[in-house]
Amino acid sequence: MEPPEMINAGQLVLKRWEPNWAGELTAAITESLPELKPWLPWATDAYDFAESMAYIERSVDSWAKGDEFNYAIFTTIGELIGSIGLMTRPGPGALEIGYWLRTPFAGRGHMTAAVRVLARVALTLPGIERVIIRYDAENVASGKVAEKAGFTETQRITLDPETPIGSGTEIIRELRS
Repeated sequence: MEPPEMINAGQLVLKRWEPNWAGELTAAITESLPELKPWLPWATDAYDFAESMAYIERSVDSWAKGDEFNYAIFTTIGELIGSIGLMTRPGPGALEIGYWLRTPFAGRGHMTAAVRVLARVALTLPGIERVIIRYDAENVASGKVAEKAGFTETQRITLDPETPIGSGTEIIRELRS
C-alpha cells in the first residue's frame, strides 16, 4: 500500500516532503506558532531548521517503511501552506489523517480541500475501509475541517491533555468507503 507521491487537489498540490523545503517549513511553523502551540506538542518556541530537517528525514523514512505518508501542501503558485499526512497507527483497515495549516492561509477552505482529496485517495488504497481524524475537543478549527470534509463523529475519549490548553477530551471522526 503506497499512496501517490503527488496529489492534485484543484487549487492545491500535495507533494511528498523533500529536504530542500526545510527552510520554508521552518518559516511556516515559526510564523504559525501562536496557532499551532496550543494543539501540537512539537510546536515550541525552540522549533528551528534542524527540527524541520529531522521531521522531513523521519517522513522519508516512515514513507519507505509504510508507516506514515506525509505531504507538504502547496498552492498552485508554489507557496508552502501546511502539512498533511496519513498514518497507519489505527491498525488494519484504517488510516489516520493529521494536518496543520500556515496561519495566513487559514479560513479559506484550503485544509478542508486537502483533507477531502487525501481521504478520497486513502479510501482507494488496498484494504482501507475508513479514514480517521482525531483532535482535542477545544480545537474548534480542526473539528470544523473534519466536519466540512464529511467525517462523522464516532467517539469521544478522555485522555491526559498533550498540551497545556488541551481539554482532555479527544474527538474521533471517521469517513468510510
